[in-house]
Amino acid sequence: MKKHLAIVLACALILSIFTACGNNAASSAAPSAESTPASSAAQPASTSGSEKVLRIYCWNDEFKSRFEEYFAKAGKVPDGITVEFVITPNQNNAYQDKLDAALLNQDSAADKIDLFLVEADYASKYIKSDYTLDVKKDVGLTDADMADQYAYTQEIVTDDKGVLKGVTWQATPGLFAYRRSIAKDVLGTDDPAEVQKQLSDWDKFNAVAVKANAKGYKMLSGYDDSYRTFSNNMSAPWVDENDNIVVDPNMMKWIDQTKEYTDKGYNNKTSLWAPEWSADQGPNGKVFGFFYSTWGINFTLLGNSLATPLADGGKEEVGNGIFGDYAVCQGPQSYYWGGTWLCAAKGSDNLDLVKEVMKTLTCDKETMKKITLDTQDYTNNKTAMGEIANSDYKSEFLGGQNHIALFAEAAPKIDMSNIGDYDQGLNEELQGAFKDYFDGNVSKEEALSNFYTAVVEKYPNLKAPA
Repeated sequence: MKKHLAIVLACALILSIFTACGNNAASSAAPSAESTPASSAAQPASTSGSEKVLRIYCWNDEFKSRFEEYFAKAGKVPDGITVEFVITPNQNNAYQDKLDAALLNQDSAADKIDLFLVEADYASKYIKSDYTLDVKKDVGLTDADMADQYAYTQEIVTDDKGVLKGVTWQATPGLFAYRRSIAKDVLGTDDPAEVQKQLSDWDKFNAVAVKANAKGYKMLSGYDDSYRTFSNNMSAPWVDENDNIVVDPNMMKWIDQTKEYTDKGYNNKTSLWAPEWSADQGPNGKVFGFFYSTWGINFTLLGNSLATPLADGGKEEVGNGIFGDYAVCQGPQSYYWGGTWLCAAKGSDNLDLVKEVMKTLTCDKETMKKITLDTQDYTNNKTAMGEIANSDYKSEFLGGQNHIALFAEAAPKIDMSNIGDYDQGLNEELQGAFKDYFDGNVSKEEALSNFYTAVVEKYPNLKAPA
């Protein structure tokens, strides 16, 4: 079994530049690798070999904050249990490397993993191993418990035998977030329904880019902003049944659009998560809008919009930077971005508690609803999200808009049929290889050749076109 898992993990897909959910911006803020007891569990740090420890592996503190606020504070951590988060940043594949090593030694380890988190781009690698437990048979969640979860959130963590291997508190449909003030200047309106009419397909989107440029604005910030919208709408997986690498026509459309935007000055030549990209979302930015998933609006865009950060005493209120100047619309195509799943580790000695964590944080309607109302995150419960979508809920950050209603329309459209084992690595290599082309340093053919070379070096079992 260890040999089998080692082979699977040796093909590990490297870091996705998201997060997620937190895909992602959350990853960029992750603390250094360490084991930290949850602040809500008022117990001393665990000792090696203790069976009174709930040990959770993750790459940042997003889930830790959800756990502490909505599980520990609710008094659900039993007396005598210490909750320990082993946090390792995603950068340079560090999180997966640490997790892989720990899972391979899980049988003999004194400090056993109970729960670990995975992102969409590399979830497949873990759910196909025997080191993830069956959420129903082994952990004990029922179909009734999970009946209100979005189907795609289960499909992505279901193995080829039909076994569900993970659950999530998030659903991550994407929207297009735009500056109200810039939309008024360029289009004469900031009303989301009217803006959507002018951005409802790529031809219209490109036409608005021309208008924005004429007014001195950029349509997008950088090379990668529209990437997920294109990659989530491919007609087939990255790798076919014979291990051939296939560049979908939709990805060539992304390449052509990005090259045009770069050459004509419709973007600012930034890269996701770079300081310049973050600055383009702030008070001095002149970018029409950004493609963002659910987590991005509350976890990244809001913070970038503030002139005075929260850490420096700033408040989330109109008057601090451009708080209130953003709105969202569906954009030219439906897409999703990121997400974080909880997996129960084989060998866990805390399965009753693992079940309670999963049930509370991914199945309980009232908990899901409270998370959304508190954080603006879009959670994985159709009934809860429907109640908020049909209420008078308003996001002050989005100028009083009920963006949950738009997410509720987008979530059922998410299609996971083309997801594959190598998505993270191939997405990253395509983006990396073509930045030289966008900058004019290589031809399109040379960039494509460089992409194939990099992929085959990373995954020797894959085959590039002859």
